[in-house]
Amino acid sequence: GVAVEDGVVTVSGLVNTFAEKAAVAAAIDRVAGVRAVALEMEVRLAIPHRRSDGEIAASAEQALRSNTLVPSDAVRLAVEKGCVTLQGEVPWEFQRRAAERAVATLIGVVEVRNEVTLQPSGQVANVAQRIEEALGRQASREAARIHVAVEGTTVKLTGLVNSWHDRDMAEAAARAAPGIDSDQRVAECMSCAEP
Repeated sequence: GVAVEDGVVTVSGLVNTFAEKAAVAAAIDRVAGVRAVALEMEVRLAIPHRRSDGEIAASAEQALRSNTLVPSDAVRLAVEKGCVTLQGEVPWEFQRRAAERAVATLIGVVEVRNEVTLQPSGQVANVAQRIEEALGRQASREAARIHVAVEGTTVKLTGLVNSWHDRDMAEAAARAAPGIDSDQRVAECMSCAEP
């Protein structure tokens, strides 16, 4: 079921895999005008998709080891009742997200908790300029409408974007810019345009 009120989308129901739930969330993020999402979806694994926590842990460990974007031995995992919790420390945001994507589609997974943190890195001069350059490369459509301000350890993005997906792309570009470390907070003050 889908209900929408004042830009807040509520999705409820049952899905057979965590990958299906993630696909629904990703599809909603790409819709212009969505201001908030409530996923009241339950993952009920069909019999062929049920696996023990040990089997899920072994598959997840293999998936992390074979993913070239995730540094070797940087991410640890725990599995409880089909919920995979990722922990550890990596240098870059894209590696943190790659670890999550690597385990999210495995058979038997009902939830993924990504508690992986970013390693601190040295400060780089002109952080705001570097973020704007990264925005220009990764979120070029939105770059002209986003303003970047760096105040102490906070990076503030303001402006207007077309969808939650574009907002996430702008945040990812800011987090990926050289000079942003795990102690810096990216504050998103961007608004989504009305459909």
